[in-house]
Amino acid sequence: MKRRDFIVVPGLVIVSTQLNSALAAFDIGGAIGAAGDAAKAASLTDEDVRKYAAQMAVYSDKQAKIAPAGDKYAQRLTAITTGMTEDQGIKLNYKVYLTKEVNAFAMADGTIRFYSGLMDMMTDDELRYVAGHEMGHVKSGHTKKRMQTALAASAAQKGVAASGTRAGVLADSQLGDLVVQVVKAQHSQSNEREADDYAMGFMSRRKYDRKACVTALEKLDKMSGGGGASWLSTHPSPRERADRMRKAIA
Repeated sequence: MKRRDFIVVPGLVIVSTQLNSALAAFDIGGAIGAAGDAAKAASLTDEDVRKYAAQMAVYSDKQAKIAPAGDKYAQRLTAITTGMTEDQGIKLNYKVYLTKEVNAFAMADGTIRFYSGLMDMMTDDELRYVAGHEMGHVKSGHTKKRMQTALAASAAQKGVAASGTRAGVLADSQLGDLVVQVVKAQHSQSNEREADDYAMGFMSRRKYDRKACVTALEKLDKMSGGGGASWLSTHPSPRERADRMRKAIA
């Protein structure tokens, strides 16, 4: 894999440039619509966000090849996630996408998806850190804020208004837009650090080895060629985040 063939997504993991053009088509920050639409999106409750997330998860799963129950990745995932079926009041559900991409994501309804490419390169505890980090974005409100902005900025908000109900059923095209804007776009530096801190607590509560947080990021740093690539310019590099977490553990 060549370094230029990758971009960073929710703070932690890497996806191919197949998504690059899709991300370029959406300018969340600069596309906020009318004040009325923004106000409606801002009024979304946590329950609304979870309902939309559930729809987004169904849509995302339809686009993926999911490891069946007897598959080695599914069996490993079951072993890894024993004792990780709930987090701070959210019931967690897991699946593996069979793809060489190195990626993972979580949604507000407790959806957590690992890509088999990520599982190939990480230990069990490192994957638990990944789950904790992604849930950190959910529990810290990053996912909700991103969804509010995306709904205000996109045709998805018009779908909500037309439904006549809060958290209405969205069309596949609208769900596809939300997946790109909410799940697969970059987080800010402060959001990444907050999610890393949440992951440390996630690991501690379950008595997993917190050093795995550091080693997982070090592996990602090696993939990125040492953190000097331009696509990391708006992020804390994996190396910087690993150093920060190492100091927290010491």
